[in-house]
Amino acid sequence: MGNSDLDIIREFDRLIRRDPGKRGLIDSEVQFGPLCQDHLLDATRSLVQNSTQVVITTGFYVPSAEIPAAETDGPPGAVLLALVLEACGINTSVVTDELCAPVVSAAVDAYSYPKPQFNVLQTDEENWLESFFGRQSISHLISVERVGPSHTPETWAGQQEAPGTERGDFHTKVPQDHFDRCHNMRGEIIDAFTAPLHQMFERLSEFFPEAQTIGVGDGGNEIGMGAISWEELDRRIASDHSGLIPCRIATDWNIVAGTSNWGASALAAAVALQKKETGILFEWQRDEQQTVLEAMVSQANAVDGVTKQREPTVDGLPFLTYMQPWEGILQILAR
Repeated sequence: MGNSDLDIIREFDRLIRRDPGKRGLIDSEVQFGPLCQDHLLDATRSLVQNSTQVVITTGFYVPSAEIPAAETDGPPGAVLLALVLEACGINTSVVTDELCAPVVSAAVDAYSYPKPQFNVLQTDEENWLESFFGRQSISHLISVERVGPSHTPETWAGQQEAPGTERGDFHTKVPQDHFDRCHNMRGEIIDAFTAPLHQMFERLSEFFPEAQTIGVGDGGNEIGMGAISWEELDRRIASDHSGLIPCRIATDWNIVAGTSNWGASALAAAVALQKKETGILFEWQRDEQQTVLEAMVSQANAVDGVTKQREPTVDGLPFLTYMQPWEGILQILAR
């Protein structure tokens, strides 16, 4: 990777490290320093050099919406990433669970991603994971805005301490009935609406010892955030329930962004840059991106994860604000 591309990818990283929704992870970097520095760069390098078959999972269900459905953050970024990787000659598949399937399927159709490469995993079936992995040859497993379980006393105690933090009061902040549970950003347990797709990350090495993992998230409760210590996330998450929220599932690289769609899109752009396939990125301008969001809402009742409203917005952001990082990436590539 030449210095020029390296600098450009770091520019992409700066563009997605903004926090208009005030989730805390990015907003706190001024005070506490950057999280997962250069993970976007390193994840890109791994995909460019070592990828053969990439599996991408997404879908975050919002049960408390008026019409319960998956949210708009996650599926567009995941499917765009898969589409771009395909254009770069990398085989992909997109995976979700039954509850999130309608919204992810709508994104798959809107992007014209190959439908046979979209998988809905039936996790209530015995040996579902063995069955799925048995049909794959995975080099990389990626999660985009997919909630994962919280820490237990054992996983908390087994972490490396983050520089500049003191050992937190885990047992005071996390009651026993919140151990190893999936939470939304309101600290509510949502296990009943979250299939255990995180087990793919926990057991990946049993089936594919050389495979590598990437997480993309924005709040702290997503798969991948276990790469950051509980103490670090607890002090940064802008919530009264900050101790409950941190996910314990770590990935090799964890891309932190203001919205997860931004993180996945930046990863797509970075790989395309390295593979000299950036032309496909310009097919997805403002109007095309809005069409994808509208299709998810009209066809599958997708909801904004922050407002919980059935509307073509992401994390409560005005559409033009939401588009700024992507348009900034395209402007850099057009120079």
